[in-house]
Amino acid sequence: MTEPKPDNSRLKIRLRGVHKRFGSKIVLDGLDLDVGVSESVVVIGGSGTGKSVMLKCILGLLQPDKGSIQVDGEEVVGMSAAAREEINRKFGMLFQGGALFDSLPVWENVAFGLLAEKKVTRLEAREIAISKLAQVGLGGEVGDLSPAELSGGMQKRVGLARAIASDPEIIFFDEPTTGLDPIMADVINDLIVKTTRQMGATALSITHDMASARKIANRIAMLYEGKIIWAGPTENIDSSGNLYVEQFINGRAEGPIKMAVRA
Repeated sequence: MTEPKPDNSRLKIRLRGVHKRFGSKIVLDGLDLDVGVSESVVVIGGSGTGKSVMLKCILGLLQPDKGSIQVDGEEVVGMSAAAREEINRKFGMLFQGGALFDSLPVWENVAFGLLAEKKVTRLEAREIAISKLAQVGLGGEVGDLSPAELSGGMQKRVGLARAIASDPEIIFFDEPTTGLDPIMADVINDLIVKTTRQMGATALSITHDMASARKIANRIAMLYEGKIIWAGPTENIDSSGNLYVEQFINGRAEGPIKMAVRA
């Protein structure tokens, strides 16, 4: 199915014909994806289908073997390191495992990017961090705790506060509800929706959690065997007419997607 164009007059992220392989293993095989301004797009797919590789290519952590990746109409594949750094200033990221620094208090984790780039003084950084913690429902006293003193749900909130610390234009969410119980996962989904809307940010998420995808996405795209095989508005996912999508969203063992199981 051809992906419908977003309503937005211009695209924030545009991927065309992106290929990436590691040795003989083809991971991305001509991937096309559009993400419109202030849109929330979720890419679903099973483990090992290339979702994380796609994100790393957009972030510049990996170079695609072939294809085009544009951010705000600017080609980023093959871009110089200095230009890439400027592009990356538009980005915020919520990592799958939280990726908090155990040796730093929570407030320094939140303000890590601001401090690293020497954008603000330590006092200003702390004030920003406390403000961002408040946005995700955490009190100022949390700022002085260490990550080890936080529950899994609180660590996710801190990770989200860090992702929005620099008021990014684009936020990436890597399996944002992994490791959380269903209630806390729903709390995090609500916070993602609230914070991205408040900021007017564009969001690109990857997940295999359909409850999360349905909650945070305007549009959903499914990645399978290195390509987007279906994309459309979230409300259309249950009537996709695509057997692969139907099997995945319903969690069925039987269907065209075959899982490798060792005897």
